[in-house]
Amino acid sequence: MADPSSYRPKPGQIPDSPGVYKFRDEHRRVIYVGKAKSLRQRLASYFQDLTNLHPRTRTMVTTAASVEWTVVSTEVEALQLEYSWIKEFDPRFNVKYRDDKSYPYLAVTMNEEFPRVQVMRGHKRKGVRYFGPYGHAWAIRDTVDLLLRVFPVRTCSAGVFKNAARTGRPCLLGYIGKCSAPCVGRVTAEEHRELAEEFSDFMAGRTGTYIRRLEQRMTDAAEEMEYERAARLRDDIEALKKAMEKNAVVLADATDADLMAVAEDELEAAVQIFHVRGGRVRGQRGWVTDKVEAVTTGDLVEHALQQLYGEETGDSVPKEVLVPALPDPVEPVQEWLAARRGSNVSLRIPQRGDKKALMETVQRNALQGLALHKTKRASDLTTRSRALEEIAEALVLDSAPLRIECYDISHLQGDDVVASMVVFEDGLQRKSEYRRFQIKGFAGQDDVRSMHEVITRRFRRYLAEKERTGEWTDGESEGAGDGEHSFTEEDGRPKRFAYPPQLVVVDGGRPQVAAARRALDELGIDDIAVCGLAKRLEEVWLPHDDDPVVLPRSSEGLYLLQRVRDEAHRFAITYQRAKRAKRFKASPLDEVPGLGETRKQALIKHFGSVKKLRSATIDQICEIPGIGRKTAEAIAVALAQAAPAAPAVNTATGEIMEDEEPGTTPDSPEEPVSAGASYERRGQET
Repeated sequence: MADPSSYRPKPGQIPDSPGVYKFRDEHRRVIYVGKAKSLRQRLASYFQDLTNLHPRTRTMVTTAASVEWTVVSTEVEALQLEYSWIKEFDPRFNVKYRDDKSYPYLAVTMNEEFPRVQVMRGHKRKGVRYFGPYGHAWAIRDTVDLLLRVFPVRTCSAGVFKNAARTGRPCLLGYIGKCSAPCVGRVTAEEHRELAEEFSDFMAGRTGTYIRRLEQRMTDAAEEMEYERAARLRDDIEALKKAMEKNAVVLADATDADLMAVAEDELEAAVQIFHVRGGRVRGQRGWVTDKVEAVTTGDLVEHALQQLYGEETGDSVPKEVLVPALPDPVEPVQEWLAARRGSNVSLRIPQRGDKKALMETVQRNALQGLALHKTKRASDLTTRSRALEEIAEALVLDSAPLRIECYDISHLQGDDVVASMVVFEDGLQRKSEYRRFQIKGFAGQDDVRSMHEVITRRFRRYLAEKERTGEWTDGESEGAGDGEHSFTEEDGRPKRFAYPPQLVVVDGGRPQVAAARRALDELGIDDIAVCGLAKRLEEVWLPHDDDPVVLPRSSEGLYLLQRVRDEAHRFAITYQRAKRAKRFKASPLDEVPGLGETRKQALIKHFGSVKKLRSATIDQICEIPGIGRKTAEAIAVALAQAAPAAPAVNTATGEIMEDEEPGTTPDSPEEPVSAGASYERRGQET
């Protein structure tokens, strides 16, 4: 580990002008590239007290052994040079998006004498017109098959084309009318190129003019009683309309725009992009990156724009780019995009209307992309086994934790405090054993006390049910037939809390871990391991340890712990929001016609609560000044219709079941969860 002061430039050596800088390690490899409006101010920020730096920045500057810079005249030049260097040196500490897959494009090779329509992947070639990207190659082939009836452009390879020209016989498409057969001279090179240009114009969104032209030709043919030609034109129009239906209109006025959304957590970010041309979604793509540097959402957007348009020019860069956050500063990025397009480009955040609604759709796709990226390993048994082994090794456990329980506390500024318990077995969710807790009293003001209370309540029930049912591994015992405490599951295990975990994970750092461990110690439980996963740096904390356990970024064990923690937070915050909505839902008195706020307040003040008002008679309600008998009868009807359902009762014990509540069933639909979504509570909700 290098000391940054050993390679810090001397005072006055760094120029106060725009530029691009490179950090190199001891082997002269470039490990980070950045740009700055003022090189002096930016580089000075790296050479301060290490404790004041972001952990990722601190890792970078202690890995580096030297720094160098290049002065440029404008911020736009700095942006372009930064992109070029990142592409050339591939620095390990820079954000680098990686494609989820190689996306296919519909390409028209206008650089050939006889242009060809085909599916292309990889780098774009000069002189080729591209449309897409598409999610699947078969989607391109379906579209081309419909359009070849109207635009019989060549689709064959060079070898097939030369063989047909040599033999004088076209291929099958030439015989059935889906190719104009330029190989055997049915059309000239100029006529075939015109067909290819019409095909390209149609794919570019200029559809209305061409369809109206065909409709006019069909009408003229019918008037001239050339019914066969009119029928053929009619079928051509239907084929074009069918191809257009594959891409529904999402934006009016034939808008050309790219919409970009970002979903992120502390370690990774997913970018989703919709390409809209002519008001229709013509393509979609997504990227995922490791956040190896301290970046904001605006920085992520800037990096994504560099990767998306770094090699594009002309119409490939749309007139409008909609993003979730603007880079800071935004002007150089706009100028750079405008230079690549050759005209002005609008870079902005949508505020209302159809574009904002479509942006919300793109955002949901980004969240799902991040969630799928994090959970795609879960379906692989070997990977899950490796994850559990890594956790056992990192936490010094005797065996792999086959059952993991995770707890999280959620509240809104101290109100509606709840907790969640989620269960993972063999690295997979077991939703039937999820539980929810209500926290009451002083504990609601303190996450640490709340965590202590939840762990105490959960494992007190474990001890009670273990004593009631005996050893659960022995199959049915004398507890059978005792309501919810009996062995009713197919595998013979007891319900609810009688099955202990090998590992308890809490959402938090050292204080929460200490509270959980203390709760277990007070109950005399010493055979269950405890750890906490801190959100800021994804550090794993153990009881009685002064320093956290830092798992490698690529660790399967860390991915599993993140999934467990994020699921606990999702489950907790969903319950907390439901309770909050229930608390703030409209009063049944709002349904009474003609009953204003003054008289509603008088009713509540007189009776004390809606519950007591519901039990009052009509005559008692009429005693309130301003309340007539007709209004009193309407109030009674509204309260009767809004009467709450009876609470659930344990048939075995007669207790009202309002404490721990079961989670969702395995078949209940769940929205994809990302770590980026799970931290929206920061600032207000916890």
